Amino acid sequence: MARSTTTKSSKTPTKTTKPVAAKATKSALPKTRKPAPAKVAAKAAPETVVVQESVPTSTLPELKKVELIDMVVERAGVKKRDAKPAIEAALEILGAALAEGREVNMQPLGKIRVNRMKHLSSARVMTCKVRQTIKDDAAEKPSDDDPVAEAAE
Repeated sequence: MARSTTTKSSKTPTKTTKPVAAKATKSALPKTRKPAPAKVAAKAAPETVVVQESVPTSTLPELKKVELIDMVVERAGVKKRDAKPAIEAALEILGAALAEGREVNMQPLGKIRVNRMKHLSSARVMTCKVRQTIKDDAAEKPSDDDPVAEAAE
């Protein structure tokens, strides 16, 4: 058996590339500066402050028209047959005003503003914001240390 030997030539083909001069603008170069560790330690994390906790939604049953009419009859002292048409007319007017996109300001109920409205095939969905003023019982009652004298009789 004959042995064959091969020798590699010392000249292997090499790939030569020419250096390409890249045109770099100042704005194209990313800024990757990192702050020094001492500066990072000097900055304190901002303290989280809760402005107001969210109020959970009510678990009470919804107020229906029948219950509303009964409550109005009891509070106003009128007959149910007199209160029912007036309340239904008022609810129709309020619903129509909101459907037009009008703001409704009915204190003490509050000021109602329509934020968004979506028309569906059989309904109208309105997202409203209600702003109620909170009555302060202390502001309604006159205090005993009132510096103003009462009028003479």
